[in-house]
Amino acid sequence: MARKLPEVDVVLVGFGWTGAILAKELTEAGMKVVALERGAMRRPEDDFQVPRIRDELRFGTRTDLMMNTTVDTLTIRNTPDQEALPMRRLGSFLPGEGVGGAGSHWNGINWRWGDMELQIRSKYIEKYGAAYVPEDMNLQDWGITYAELEPFYEKFEKTAGISGKAGNLRGQRIPGGNIFEDPRANEYPLPPLEDPLSGMLFAKAAGEMGYHPHPRPAANASQAYTNPDGARLGACQYCGFCERFGCEANAKGTPDVTVIPVVMRNPNFSLRTHAWVTKVNKDSDGKKVTGVNYTNLLNGEELEQPAGIVVLSAYGLNNVALLLWSDIGTPYNPATGQGLVGKNYCYQTGTGATLFFPDKAFNPFIATGSWGQNIDDFNTNWDFDRRPHNYIGGTTIAAGGTNGRPIEYRPLPAGTPRWGTAWKRAAKAGYQGAMGIGASGSVMPNRANFLDLDPTWRNAFGQPLMRMTFEYKPNEIRLTEHIAGVINRIAGTMGAAQVTPAGPRRSWSVVPYQSTHNTGGAIMGANPRESVVNKYLQSWDLHNLFVMGASAFPHNSAYNPTGPVGAMAYWTAEAIKTRYMRAPGPMVPT
Repeated sequence: MARKLPEVDVVLVGFGWTGAILAKELTEAGMKVVALERGAMRRPEDDFQVPRIRDELRFGTRTDLMMNTTVDTLTIRNTPDQEALPMRRLGSFLPGEGVGGAGSHWNGINWRWGDMELQIRSKYIEKYGAAYVPEDMNLQDWGITYAELEPFYEKFEKTAGISGKAGNLRGQRIPGGNIFEDPRANEYPLPPLEDPLSGMLFAKAAGEMGYHPHPRPAANASQAYTNPDGARLGACQYCGFCERFGCEANAKGTPDVTVIPVVMRNPNFSLRTHAWVTKVNKDSDGKKVTGVNYTNLLNGEELEQPAGIVVLSAYGLNNVALLLWSDIGTPYNPATGQGLVGKNYCYQTGTGATLFFPDKAFNPFIATGSWGQNIDDFNTNWDFDRRPHNYIGGTTIAAGGTNGRPIEYRPLPAGTPRWGTAWKRAAKAGYQGAMGIGASGSVMPNRANFLDLDPTWRNAFGQPLMRMTFEYKPNEIRLTEHIAGVINRIAGTMGAAQVTPAGPRRSWSVVPYQSTHNTGGAIMGANPRESVVNKYLQSWDLHNLFVMGASAFPHNSAYNPTGPVGAMAYWTAEAIKTRYMRAPGPMVPT
C-alpha cells in the first residue's frame, strides 16, 4: 500500500524544459507545485564545470546524462510482423534523465514551426488536392495556429537567449535571415553566432545557386545575456562540447541555467528527485485524475501524491508509456486504425555528404552545437513545388560542424582502409580538411508506425516496456532521394578534392545516432475523435490532465522540436492560469 501524501495543486512528472516552465509559471500564480523527477539533481555549478564536463568518454560515449537502459528501455522493430527486441544501449536517440532532462544536453538549434506544419493537412490539400495525401498517411492539422503561438515562441526565445537573424519581421522579408519563416513580431534576443569556415563556403555556394542561406538560430549565446527572469548566460566559448554535455560557460540556453534556478527559489515549489512515477490515478467515475503513484528509488518506498492537476512533462516517449500504463485513453490499433494513444509516432530522416579539402584547415575543435548556415528552400518555402518529387514534407540543408572531439570525430574518405598506415594518414588529413553538408528531413505519420506496450519484455518495476514500431515509408525515401541530389549538386560546385556523396535513406535502424527528435503518441488536435489532447495539451477525457512536449506533435518536421515544445509549455501555462483555474473543466468544447 502506497503512503498517501498531502494534496498539492499541481504535480509534474518530469523536470526538463516543459516541467520547469510550468513549475515557474504556476508557482508564480500562487499554486503549490511538486515536481517528480526520476533522475538525479544536477546543478551547473557542480556538474558542468571543467575539467569534469569535458570527459568525452563519460558523457559522449557512455552517455552519462541520458536514460539508463538497464533500468528502463524500449523494444524496437521496423514492422508489425517482426518480433521487437530491447534496445540494450542508446543509439539512434538519447532521452535525457535527471533534472533538466534532454534540455541539458541539446545542441541548441531552435526553430519556430509555422502554419505549414501546424495546418499541414489543410495546406497540402489546398495546394495539391486531397488525392495527393496517401491513404496510409494519418496527416492532420494540430488545432492551433502560428498566430496563437507567436508570442509564446518569442517568450521562449527570450528565456533561452536565442541567437539568430530574423528573415520575416512583421511581414517584411529581410535578406540574410530565413525569408521563408512565418512573420515574427521582433528580432531574436541576440545576434547570430560567428560563422565557421564550412558555413561560409556552403553559404557562398548555395547563394550562387540561387538559394537563400541564413544563420541557424541557436541557444548558444553569441554574447553575454540576461533573460527577462534575471538568469545570466555567458558568451559561447566555441568549445565543441554541446551535444551530450552540459555547458561549462553557462552559455547554452538550458532549463538548468534559465528556468530551474528561478523556480527553485519559490516557496510554492518542491522538487523530489529519484522519484519514478508508475501510474496516474483516476477517480471512481474516470472523469478526473487524482494524482500519481511513485517509487522512491533511494529506499524503495511507494508513495501516492494527490493533486488537483497532473502534468505529464517527461520526455515524450515516457509520457506515452505512462498513459498506457495508467489505462488512460484507447491504445492505437494499426490493424483497425482505431484508438489514439500511441498513434502517429514519427522520427526524422536525413542524408549528407562529406567534402575533403587538402588545402584548408577547418579547426573542428572550435565549434558550437548550433552554428553554421542553413537553407530552407526545400522546407518552409511554400513556392517549392513538391509534385515532381511526389512527397509531403521538407528538409533543412546546412553546414557547420558541432565538434572535433578526438573519440567521436573521424571523417574518412570512402575506400579508406580500416587500419594501418593509410588509415592513419587519412584520419590526420580528414580531421582538419573535411566538412559536411547535412539534411534534416521531416517524417509524416503512417498507419504502421506507432507505439504500444510490449507483451513480453518488462522494466525493473515489472511494467511492460514501450514497443516502438517504425520504418521509413516511400514518402520519406522519395524525400531523401531528391535532397541527396540537391546536396551533391551544391557540393559539386565547392572545389573539394574528394566528395563522399549523399544518398537516400531507405531504412531505419536504432543502432547509429541520428537525432533525439521523437514525436507523437499523444497527439493534439481539434477534436477528441482524432487526438488525445486539445490545443492546450489538455486531455479530452480527463480535464485536469495535461500532456506536454513532443508527444503531442501529429507529425515531425525537418526542424528540431524544442522551439514549439517550449512555446506550447508557456501557452499551456497561460491557459491554466487565466482560464482553467477560473473555471475548471474542458477548455475546448467537444
